[in-house]
Amino acid sequence: MIYESILTSLSHEGKPHIAPFGVRERDGLVLIAPFKPSLTLENLLATGHAVLNFTDDVRVFAGSLTGHGTWPLRKASKVNGYVLESALAHQELELVDVRDNPQRPELYFQVRHIETHAPFRGFNRAQAAVIELAVLVSRLHMLPIEKIDDEIRYLQIAIEKTAGEREQQAWQWLIDKVENHKAEINGENQA
Repeated sequence: MIYESILTSLSHEGKPHIAPFGVRERDGLVLIAPFKPSLTLENLLATGHAVLNFTDDVRVFAGSLTGHGTWPLRKASKVNGYVLESALAHQELELVDVRDNPQRPELYFQVRHIETHAPFRGFNRAQAAVIELAVLVSRLHMLPIEKIDDEIRYLQIAIEKTAGEREQQAWQWLIDKVENHKAEINGENQA
């Protein structure tokens, strides 16, 4: 099972990086498997710490992939890292094992601290649709545009029926990213 979260990591220089990330649990540890190359991978290996943030504000997922929004952070309690202010809960992680792989190394983290900040009221269908589109946007360079268009048509139903203002804004940021990607592809094909 993969849990969609917001991962905050720090560069060796202490600069925070916010990224949507699907994580797994395995043998009591949190498994994070970033693609090579990535800033997240560099940060995790450099500092050995991370914070998993659980939020129902899907704008953070979409904004992190599209360059929208400034997401306030505060210092973590037990590890060298930052917590997303809008997190409903978070886990502070310490790297305990690395299994190298040419494409996606497996990084195993021990949970060092857990905090709950606010109740989780559940996702609506539009929030789930935004998260699903965010996953597709994170893979624009790997997926055929036809598949993305098909998925958007289906996910759009949930947006139309259940989205609030935050979900509509997040959805539009992601749609704009897809449209910009299509324009780049068409420009390359015409050149």
